[in-house]
Amino acid sequence: MFEFHTDKQRYFQMQAQNSRSYIVPFVEKYKSIQPGMRVLEIGCAEAGVLKAFTEKGCITVGVELDEPRLVLAREFMKEELANRQISFISKDIYKVDIENELNGRFDIIILKDVIEHIHDQQKLIAWMKSFLNPGGVIFFGFPPWQMPFGGHQQVMSNKLLSKLPYYHLLPMPVYKWILKTGKQDVAGFAEVKETGISIERFEKIVKNTGYKVVNKTHYFINPIYTYKFGWKPKHQLGIISAIPWIRNFFTTCVYYLITVSHNETKDTKKTTA
Repeated sequence: MFEFHTDKQRYFQMQAQNSRSYIVPFVEKYKSIQPGMRVLEIGCAEAGVLKAFTEKGCITVGVELDEPRLVLAREFMKEELANRQISFISKDIYKVDIENELNGRFDIIILKDVIEHIHDQQKLIAWMKSFLNPGGVIFFGFPPWQMPFGGHQQVMSNKLLSKLPYYHLLPMPVYKWILKTGKQDVAGFAEVKETGISIERFEKIVKNTGYKVVNKTHYFINPIYTYKFGWKPKHQLGIISAIPWIRNFFTTCVYYLITVSHNETKDTKKTTA
């Protein structure tokens, strides 16, 4: 098991630096980030990603179901809390009152390493329209399911299983047997297998729910690996990135920025008129 997954202070710093160096610039290729903008992160963990947005003067909100992670987030972000630049809520996102609990809609929504853990991904992506200000954007960063460590086996306590690629693609009964034999959390890792998402499925959901992609980058080497392993990020080769399905096996991370499509906006106005 990689020790930075248990050293939460170090992990927070890695996420913050990755956000400064890669996520913020990626968003700003389409939308300039200005002081006072409202930013929501769903599944914020210890809030390392949001740190970079508070440094830009944004007003941020982190939603996280795992309350112990928010205990650390409040400690790591105590200055921002004191300055009212950030707030946290531990609640199911579908049960959050936008006005009373979140103080209104957002200019930017972030889901980093989250969408691949959601069961009904289309429901969540469609739902988030109600959280966006006009012209707002949603950032997604996730590993395609078929990539070498798409089963998140790198966090397993079994040293051998944590270093083996691709075996999460085996049939579920075989995969569960391997997990059980290796004394791992069978239910937890099986759930990751059930919810894993491909590039093709993600893009189809985006289209079907009335959004458009305004920026995307496919990585052969994930930017976060800079801080985890000292590996320099590399974009996926264009020829590989253009081949559906095959690209998932060799792409360790994708970044997407989406916004509500113009046609969807017009349809909504007609409906509410």
